[in-house]
This record gives sequence, C-alpha cells and structure tokens, in this order.
Amino acid sequence: MKNWHKLVAAGVFAASGATAAAETVEATLPNGLKVVVRRDARAPVAVSQLWYRVGSVDEVNGRTGLSHLLEHMMFKGTRKVPAGEFSRRIAAAGGQDNAFTSRDATVYFQQLAADKLPLAIELEADRMVNLVVDDEAFRREIEVVREERRWRTDDQPTGRLHEALYASALVANPARHPVIGWMDDIRNMKADDLRAWYRDWYAPNNATLVVVGDVDPQAVIALARRQFGALKPRPLPERREQREPEQQGMRRVTVKAPSELSYLTLAWPVPRLESLTDVDPYALSVLSELLDGHDAARLPRRLVREKKIALSASSGYDPLGRGAALFTLTAVPAAGVGLDALEAALKAEVARIAKDGVGAAELARVRRQLEASRVFERDSMFGQAMQIGALESLGFSWRAEDEMNRRLQAVDAAAVQRAARLLVDDKLTVVTLLAQGMKGRPAASAKLEEVSR
Repeated sequence: MKNWHKLVAAGVFAASGATAAAETVEATLPNGLKVVVRRDARAPVAVSQLWYRVGSVDEVNGRTGLSHLLEHMMFKGTRKVPAGEFSRRIAAAGGQDNAFTSRDATVYFQQLAADKLPLAIELEADRMVNLVVDDEAFRREIEVVREERRWRTDDQPTGRLHEALYASALVANPARHPVIGWMDDIRNMKADDLRAWYRDWYAPNNATLVVVGDVDPQAVIALARRQFGALKPRPLPERREQREPEQQGMRRVTVKAPSELSYLTLAWPVPRLESLTDVDPYALSVLSELLDGHDAARLPRRLVREKKIALSASSGYDPLGRGAALFTLTAVPAAGVGLDALEAALKAEVARIAKDGVGAAELARVRRQLEASRVFERDSMFGQAMQIGALESLGFSWRAEDEMNRRLQAVDAAAVQRAARLLVDDKLTVVTLLAQGMKGRPAASAKLEEVSR
C-alpha cells in the first residue's frame, strides 16, 4: 500500500497553480507556531490538523516508539479535559477526530462543521501544554500498544517483511526503526520517558496548525492567536541527522511467517528531496510512476498481465522525508513461479529503462497521470491539508507546490534513464517472505507506514 507520504507527494508533485496564493494565508505567532489557512467554500465544513515535527526518526535505540505512544496518551486527558472528553466533545459537535504518527511527524486532526472550528482549536491548545500522564493510564496504554504491535506487525506476514526490509536496508539511519517501536523498547518504557518526550517536543515553536475549509483565513489566524498565543516557546533538542553509510554490496534477508503467499521486495537507498533544485528525486518519482502508477505501467502490464509470472507487482518511492529514502519493487509470484525468476524479472524491467530509456509517448502518459492525481487530491479538503502540513513539517513551504510541479513536469527521458542507473546490485537489499501456511492466522494487512489510534 502507498504510505501517507507517497500519497502526499503525489498530490504535491502534481499540484499546479489552481490554488492561488491569495486563497491561502499564513502567519507565524510570536511563540513560533506556524498557522496556514486555505479557504475552500465548496461545503460548510473545515479540516483542522496540528502537525508536531517529531516522529520515529527523532528516536534513538532503546527509546523507539515514544512518539507513537505519546500520540495515544494525548487522548488521556488534561487538567481541564478528562480522559476521552476531547473526542466526545468533537463527536457531540458532529465532527470526527483522530491522529497518526509517522517517521517525520505526529499529527492530530478534526473534521467538523466550519462554525465548530473554535472548539477544535481550543481543545488542541489545551493539550499542547496541559497533558496529564497518569502512571496507571500509562501502564494500561503500554499494553494497548504492545497488542497493537502484535496485531500490525508480529502476527502479520507483510508487517514482518516491512520491518525486516527497513532494518536490513538501513544500518544507521533512524528510519530503520519501526514507527510503533521495537517490542522490547515498548515493554521497558517508563512514564517519565514519555513525560520528557512531551516536554521536549510539544511546543508551539515545533508545530504547524493547518486549516482548510469554508472559513475566513484572517478570522482563523485571530482564533489561533487567542488560543495558542499565550503558550510559551521552549528550547528544542538538537537534531543530529545520522547519515546512512554507503552500502558496499548486496544484502539478502529471508523472513518466514504464516502466509498463504510469498513476497519479494527489492530496495535501493536513493536520494530524497532536500532542496527544490535537486534533480534525482523528481526523476525517481517519475520512474516509480512509470513502473507502477496506472494500469498501463510496466510492472503490472508486463509481469502480471503479459508474462503472468506475478499476481501483483508494484514500486514505491517517497521523495519527502527527514530519514533515509528507499526505492522499492515488490511482487507476489504467480503459482509455480520461483522467487529467483521473479527477482530477475523485476531487475530486467529496471535494466531495460537504464539501457534503452523511455519513449516520449510513455513519458507523456506518466505526466498526464500525475496531473490526474492533482485533480483527485484537490477534491479533498483533508488531502489539501495533508499536502500543506507535510511540506511545512519537512522544512519546505506550502508555496513550493508549484515549483515542485514545474520541476516534475520538466523531467525528461534522460533523467529517468539516469535514475534507473542508480539501482545497481551493489546497493540492493533483497527481502523475501517465504509462505509457511496460515494455520488460522488473520489475513495480512499492508498498512504499515504510519500508525494511527
């Protein structure tokens, strides 16, 4: 499944000038809180998202899973709002709320009638600084998260595959850690660890408030000033990025798990988008779309429909992120097809592009597909808010959307060919999941890139 970053990246990279700067207003409060408001009056509703720039890439060995556990505890009450009351009040107002944790951010969101937006803003401002971490509630939530990890990862074949992939393809960068955390770290976590994490990272100067909907942007900014303005900024921990050392040879990992199907994933470390002027991330995005962006893409067309050697075949690349980036190819072999043959077929598709390049018609089709994704993303207020929040939390401005789109549309065949040549065997990690039979186990779930309540 495409992770949330890839979905956001597709929308961001396909965005155009359809949303003019005049429709979106931003302000930074004196305490450092960034507020971005976009008016979308198609329906009398609003989406509010509060993005904290802290996720699993900020965690260290022995302390993995803190960001996700804190997301859970943020619903356990403050001095003014008892446990569970936050969601009850939002529901009573006819709205919905939830949260998710990723490698790069922790995000809390509400969708509700536009005239009820002040309620969501008031509640978020309260729990930014007034969370109560009760020892007994903490102990109970530890067990909830341990069970969640068992359900999402330990008892799921694709969960084990995904975890083994990142832990093997990356040896130093913290993107190798699962967002939910390693089980031993969760088991040994203390309430004081969580309190310290909350004090360190939950501050207005480490957050971005995004609102999209039928609202007056200036009125929303004034509302944010009233509710958040008195909150004090805090010094943030120093972020020290741990770069991944250069891989010197192919790695192979085998995972055995109860499963009706075997899986094969190939992964290469590749550049992420660090500057708008970077070249390779745009080309890699087009390469991924060319391989697996639509029904006519090469992997499903050649491996699934024509050669019939795979039940499914897909690619993955996330250009946006603070951690190390991977370009992946994943496939499920058809009956009677060996994993070695499937691996060779996947590599052959990449090698063909590296050798022969891409035709003009195929490249034009990819560009049209990206444009279609822009239309789809713009149809959702939530999707628009996700685009804005992701860019802002990763150090870009929401205003960068148009420039990203121009650069993506300018990717030519030579750049795509050059991107394919980055995918060499010496940088490759191969992870195979060997089917062991289900024996009554639940069906696998592939929703693994972010963790929600």
